[in-house]
Amino acid sequence: MQKRKLGKSGLEVSALGLGCMGMSYGYGPAADKKEMISLIHSAVEMGVTFFDTAEAYGPFTNEELVGEALAPFRKQVVIATKFGFDTSADPAKRSELNSRPEHIKAVAEASLKRLKVEAIDLFYQHRVDISVPIEDVAGAVQDLIKEGKVKYFGLSEAGVQTIRRAHAVQPVAAIQSEYSLWWRRPEAELLPTLEELGIGFVPFSPLGKGFLTGKIDENTTFDSSDFRNIVPRFTTEARKANQALVDLLGKVAAEKQATTAQVALAWLLAQRPWIVPIPGTTKLKRLEENMHAAALELTPDDLRAIENAAANIAIQGERYPEELERRTGN
Repeated sequence: MQKRKLGKSGLEVSALGLGCMGMSYGYGPAADKKEMISLIHSAVEMGVTFFDTAEAYGPFTNEELVGEALAPFRKQVVIATKFGFDTSADPAKRSELNSRPEHIKAVAEASLKRLKVEAIDLFYQHRVDISVPIEDVAGAVQDLIKEGKVKYFGLSEAGVQTIRRAHAVQPVAAIQSEYSLWWRRPEAELLPTLEELGIGFVPFSPLGKGFLTGKIDENTTFDSSDFRNIVPRFTTEARKANQALVDLLGKVAAEKQATTAQVALAWLLAQRPWIVPIPGTTKLKRLEENMHAAALELTPDDLRAIENAAANIAIQGERYPEELERRTGN
């Protein structure tokens, strides 16, 4: 697996990482723990060195899984986790944001134990908390870095002004946000800002929450606990309309003797050398498929053809319900 550097931070990781959320949370019931530990071990064997989790996934269970699975490989891998939600015992509060400095530091201590590490490699603010100045957030993480408990600072789904303000206090190594051929808003302001500041970009949902794999159509049903049931872009009508994008990727894949998912990931890798997508999966076959995308080269002609064809496809449906979208881009 090729390596990439996340901007000018010096943090080097595999060109593709592994998003671990879906193993425990978000896409239906949690998968078997032993099977997921085996899957994470397989990822390491394939050259993956970048693993993404968060205390909110579960909550806590995903960090525990990742910590146990990666304990034998600690010196070979980079683990990213996140703070910023209220994960108190009261389930009603778990969707509330909390980035007060004392809370950030308490989360760090708990995450260190669950991950079985002496330092968190990359510590993201999960969502911007507008009730806490971002300078205070960056200062709290800076304190943790000085104490040796955190190595690098990141932000998730933050707007460019917030990024600039945070970066002025404590250099931001990476921004995590959704980005793929069916969600291209980062191209307008975010990517130019990251290029200017020398910050790496970690796209989550690089396969459109599974849609860009070509394995989901208008007739697909999801488990009752699957997050996609409330996503406007996954209504039956939207899936039917958005199939045109999958068909485009499938056409390129046939020419390249690749899969639809591999073309979607290769397209992302081709956008900037400091972009590191983190596709998630619970299946070994899909893991192998995704990781082979790092070796798929799309020529300038391929990229132009995709761009020209995609320009004629109008994606239908918002990517989040309104109340969740309000928490992004702050």
